[in-house]
Amino acid sequence: MKEKKTLCILFGGCSTEYPVSLQSAYAVITHLDREKYRPVLLGITRDGRWFCYDGPLEAIPADTWHTDRAHCTPAVLSPDRETHGLLLLSPAGPSVIRLDGAFPVLHGKNGEDGTVQGLLELAGIPVVGCGCLSSALCMDKDAAHRLAAQAGVAVPRGAVFFGWEDPALLPERTAGLRYPLFVKPARAGSSFGVSRVEGPEDLAAAVAAALEHDGKAVVEEVVPGFEVGCAVLGTERLFLGAVDEIELAGGFFDYTEKYQLLTSKIHLPARISPERARAVQEAAARLYRALECSGFARVDLFLTPEGEVVFNEVNTIPGFTAHSRYPGMMAAAGVAFGDLVNRLVELGVGA
Repeated sequence: MKEKKTLCILFGGCSTEYPVSLQSAYAVITHLDREKYRPVLLGITRDGRWFCYDGPLEAIPADTWHTDRAHCTPAVLSPDRETHGLLLLSPAGPSVIRLDGAFPVLHGKNGEDGTVQGLLELAGIPVVGCGCLSSALCMDKDAAHRLAAQAGVAVPRGAVFFGWEDPALLPERTAGLRYPLFVKPARAGSSFGVSRVEGPEDLAAAVAAALEHDGKAVVEEVVPGFEVGCAVLGTERLFLGAVDEIELAGGFFDYTEKYQLLTSKIHLPARISPERARAVQEAAARLYRALECSGFARVDLFLTPEGEVVFNEVNTIPGFTAHSRYPGMMAAAGVAFGDLVNRLVELGVGA
């Protein structure tokens, strides 16, 4: 009988998206094929403490996993390639769990931005999903947009402003841009720090709010039309999910709307023609390649009234509950949630 592979699943993290990570990780853990893989759970608290967790799984989405220290052993990922795994720092003395691979189910900064992927690559541990370079590129909206434009995909007109720059430069930097504008942190997730600005009088405050979340702010023209998304699976050969559509009742798709859908709706499949859906999928695949993605990612775009596809962003570790957009798009294309989890692990770690 083939020996099981040991897979480290990372969850939590020092990110505003910590609660979403707990939900996503629980879904991944409970759908993992236990005939092939032995999960080792590595939880990261909001304040950055790392624990190997061996308690009840239900405590993870409830965010009580870290309160019972009987089930939490301080642990670190060792960058030493001979160790090739997790170093447990128990009171009885250190010990090692050798890993065959790792699945970072971490959203936003300090997890989706290449930092954890870089540590795993130093250790020589195979990673499920995008690697260090593509994770960092996709997290940085400015860098991603520059590469997207070079790949021939339209991007919003915009400008960049750094936290160390004099705010008096803002009018000159944004001259020529048409209002309304969106102001965003360049490297943050789930729409934290994002503002819609209707006129120049509100621009400085919006940029200051964005800079609270990152040292670089992106100022972009609003793209007419609506947002669509496409799930991509694979590395050498790509499988494209169904295209979905976000219908907004007003404002923009902020953190509350993304996870509660109070006034917004997600249509799957998108209410567009097959020809436009194919154009969205083709653009998603091109962007996935241009940004050197691997494993999986969700590509978010805009579709204008004229049918032009405009790049928005790539999420290298999108929400991963059974009700999240990425699994939904894959399910609509014929890949059930459990099959999806295990295909992803096989892509990154092997069967």
